[in-house]
Amino acid sequence: MTSDDNKKEGIVVEHLFKSFGRDRVLNDVNINIPPGSIHGVVGNNGSGKTVLMKCICGFMRQDKGKVYVNGAEIGKDEDFPESLGMIIETPGFLPNVSGYKNLKILADLRSRVGRQEIRASIAKVGLDPDMRKPVSKYSLGMRQRLGIAQAIMENPDVLILDEPFNGLDKNTVLKMRKLILDLRDQGKAILLASHNAVDIEELCDRVYEMEIGVPPVSVPGKNKAVPCSEMHIFR
Repeated sequence: MTSDDNKKEGIVVEHLFKSFGRDRVLNDVNINIPPGSIHGVVGNNGSGKTVLMKCICGFMRQDKGKVYVNGAEIGKDEDFPESLGMIIETPGFLPNVSGYKNLKILADLRSRVGRQEIRASIAKVGLDPDMRKPVSKYSLGMRQRLGIAQAIMENPDVLILDEPFNGLDKNTVLKMRKLILDLRDQGKAILLASHNAVDIEELCDRVYEMEIGVPPVSVPGKNKAVPCSEMHIFR
């Protein structure tokens, strides 16, 4: 990795544009999420949050601009980020097998983790790795927790979390917030989307407010005392 690549650790998005037909969804988006931080994106449905996340993950190609994850340019150096875990939209799992079996099938695709790591990730989100119940019998909250377990099981450097608390009860939300803060303290770069203002307030060091076709406004979170003069609009 060159010295220039070192400046692009975590997630770096530079002048990103994306349109669907005549509808511009991402308009000159610039973000920089260094290791050991959580940045949030907020906005109405259709404001481009999920499109941005898909571009970062390599699932969708931008029209213009660059995306770097840990120094690698996505779409050029790598098609997909090498060390990234994600929940985007509703987690999808095979319905007729257990949560453990689902994660084992996914883990076998890259053979980076084994039984011990899979079981540990399931336990971290408050599920029983020995539970034989098929995922089709899981509640919405259980499926969401399994999605979080899938995102973290390979111990990735970068996490993309799109509404990770959907369907979770109050106590579980508190536990998952603590887990995400622990991951930040381990040096992960985390991009989080949530409609819950408390999630954003409690977790995020910086927040990007998105509106479809408008450059996002970046504001400091409560954990970073940044003067208002340092707030900026990307144009």
